[in-house]
Formats: sequence, C-alpha cells, structure tokens
Amino acid sequence: MTQRPPLSGTVLITGASAGIGRALARRVCVEARRIILVARRTDRLEALADELLRVRIGLEVDVVTCDLADAQAVDALCDRLVEEGGVDVLINNAGFGDRARVEDADLPKLQQMIAVNVTAVVQLTTRLVLGMVERGHGGVLNVGSVLGHLYQPGVATYAGTKHFIAGFTDALRSEVASAGVTVTEVCPGPVATEFREIAGAKGGVKPSPGALRIDADTCADEALRGFRRGRAVVFPGRLNRLLMRITSLLPRFVLRWVMVRSGAKTRARALEEA
Repeated sequence: MTQRPPLSGTVLITGASAGIGRALARRVCVEARRIILVARRTDRLEALADELLRVRIGLEVDVVTCDLADAQAVDALCDRLVEEGGVDVLINNAGFGDRARVEDADLPKLQQMIAVNVTAVVQLTTRLVLGMVERGHGGVLNVGSVLGHLYQPGVATYAGTKHFIAGFTDALRSEVASAGVTVTEVCPGPVATEFREIAGAKGGVKPSPGALRIDADTCADEALRGFRRGRAVVFPGRLNRLLMRITSLLPRFVLRWVMVRSGAKTRARALEEA
C-alpha cells in the first residue's frame, strides 16, 4: 500500500517559472519544509522564491537554473540532489508542445521536446526514486496530458511524448507502490498558460477548443488533491473528465475514423492558407 505523499518534506518542481509549475509551488509551500524550483529562467524563479518565502517562516527555497533538454546538466543536478539526500516528492511538470503536421514541423524543436518531455523525466525519476524506495516513502507526480490517452492530427510528437509519460507512470506505480511511494499522473486538457503560445499552430492546425480550457490554479488544486489521495490518474476540469469518459467508451476504430477525417480537414485548411 502506498503511503500519503510526504509533501511536508523536500519537494522538487520542474518547470516552476510559470503556469502549472508556479501554481503548484504556491500551494506546496504551505506545508513543505524545502522547495527546489527548477527551470531555465532565473529571474522568474527568483521572483517566485521571494514570494514563497513571504508565505511561511522557516520555509527553504532553492532556485536551480537548468536546461532540462541538456542531459549532462540534468545528470549534474541529480548528482547534487543525491549527495544532499535526495527529495521526498518529485514533480515532473516541465514540458512544451508543438502544433504542426509532421511535414511542417521543425525537427530540432521536436528533438528538444523529446529531451524535455521524456528524457529528463526518466533521468530525474530514475535517479531520485531510488532514495524514496530506500526510505520507504515518497512521491512522484508526473504532468502528462489528455493527449497521452488520446491523440489528434497536428501533435504527433507531442502526443507521443505524453503517451510515453502515461505508460511510464503506470509501470512505475506498479513497481514502487509496495515500497510506500505514491505515483500519480495528472492529465490536463488546455490550460491558460504560455504553453499555447510556445506550441504555436501552423499548416492548418487549429488551437485546442477554448471551452475545455481551465486555469493553472484549478489544474494545480485538482492535481494535488488527487496526489494526496494516491490516485493513479487525475483529469482536471469537469469537461475534460467528461470528454475522457466519452472517448473511453468509443471503439478504437471509431476514434481513428474521427481523427482521420479531422486530419483531412486540417490538410484542406493548409491548402487554402497556402
């Protein structure tokens, strides 16, 4: 049986400079002893650290500037953390997407996406979960996506990275649950963050429907609620949960048919825009 994730200990949050990561940090700080904020933008991390330190006396906040696409930098971070005794909770939140058909996509951007969304998650988890198992308690919260359980045209590589996270999280949960380590995947739909601007949209690919969009605070609240309860998967947002229930009832061939038609419409729009 898994124990309650020890959010009162040391919590590491990647992608903490904005969006869901920043919202998670603001909530975790009320009970954590120490928070380690990891991202590329030092100025934003330092501003967030100052904000968190004003929330509670005695809280420790470490700012770590790290490009998670750089495997050597991630290894160096892991070495440091292991030497310090590891962390109690790892929140793998960092990630970004791309909205473009494969023939329109920027390959270097896709390679960087795989490095951040997949490789860094595996590196951090593999190195840090060992200490949790040895101590008999800990937690891993992986931020996936509804596209880790579905897919749609225009996001092939991004969906692939999130399908990896879904499988990795489920398998990890089965491996470490008996050791007292909680593992949860949170799968947001569209969230009002910088993600949409970074992902962009070209080649006839449309942004996600606005009706499904929730704010980062709601996502963080529901993610932590599910994590504390030891849930395997959390789908934040009522419409998001409804969508997942409906699609789970559809035969796979029906979903494929719908997506093929959607892909054809995407290509037709691209030809019109050309």
